[in-house]
Amino acid sequence: VTHYKVLERFKYMTWVECKLETGRTHQIRAHFKHIGHTLFNDERYEGNVILKGINLPKYKQFVKNVFEVLPRHALHAHTLGFIHPVTKKEMYFESPMPADMEEAMKKWRNYLERG
Repeated sequence: VTHYKVLERFKYMTWVECKLETGRTHQIRAHFKHIGHTLFNDERYEGNVILKGINLPKYKQFVKNVFEVLPRHALHAHTLGFIHPVTKKEMYFESPMPADMEEAMKKWRNYLERG
């Protein structure tokens, strides 16, 4: 089970926060593919294909440029927690947004401001 909340909307792309009840391999990627919203630049689940706005050359070039800035799928675990299988201790980790994702978000925001 994956719960998600929209944090910010961009043209043909949305930044979401996900909370998982389970932790299956590729869970977020598979669930978003299933509902027709693949992760940005996720080659395995066809998120590296420009599906919307393909008739707009300026937009198409913009997305290709962002693919270069973020040459991997746009997925980051800001927080991660689990119970250690041996010690049974609660484990909790935090990680800031990676620089490549920050740069991609900045480009999307700038693109929207320019219209």
